[in-house]
Amino acid sequence: MDTETRFDQNYEVIWGDDHVVSLNQGRQIQLTMDNSSGSGFGSKMAYGSGFFHMRIKVPNRNSAGVVTAYYLSSEGSKHDELDFEFLGNREGKPYRLQTNVFVDGQGNREQRIRLWFDPSADFHSYRILWNQHQIVFYVDNVPIRVYRKKTNIGVGYPSKAMQIEATLWDAESWATNGGKTKTDWSYAPFKANFQGFDVSACQVLTSNAKNCSSDNYWWNSQKFWQLDPLRQSQYERIKHKYMTYDYCTDRKRYPEIPLECL
Repeated sequence: MDTETRFDQNYEVIWGDDHVVSLNQGRQIQLTMDNSSGSGFGSKMAYGSGFFHMRIKVPNRNSAGVVTAYYLSSEGSKHDELDFEFLGNREGKPYRLQTNVFVDGQGNREQRIRLWFDPSADFHSYRILWNQHQIVFYVDNVPIRVYRKKTNIGVGYPSKAMQIEATLWDAESWATNGGKTKTDWSYAPFKANFQGFDVSACQVLTSNAKNCSSDNYWWNSQKFWQLDPLRQSQYERIKHKYMTYDYCTDRKRYPEIPLECL
């Protein structure tokens, strides 16, 4: 991963301008949040496929109620979206990492894992592979979630051009213990740091992302159509050992198993 690319080559601040700090000649960006505002940045371009990545260090100490998000999202009400959301916690308790997949404005596909390290202690790499066959979320090269293309059985699959975004915001209404644990502003400003601003993805100049499925892009090659045996066994281990919530097995919310979970 290239940590030399400067922030402003591919990204711009989208909100909370006075809460964004540029470090190391623009090779690192710090988003901050206090009780007046959070902050966020986004890519200047939209993309139709790619292997997206960001190195992130999330806020430390008492971060309950605070969410650091890194995601892809299309425009409009019926949007597609692929999310990493770090759900803060009381000091000494672990962060939860939530992922979600939206298709045509419809989300509610949350999965949560405990991380096997402290994401506030150092930078770690978070990646999203998105091609015509699968979407894979990776933490330090280990797959933690796979969403396969199953349009043949009527399952929606993200197909709209998406921008890359990163935000730091107050989600005390739901993020920690279902919203019971609130943000403690005496710990503000909360700070999240980001590196790795090069982009490996297919730029979309119009809303047409068709050419982005071309095999000329390395992330579309057959090697990335499914997990190889090593990655598959890593993925099974993560599900078994670290997953704390999976909408696929939540019979209260989904008395019938969602199609994509079968």
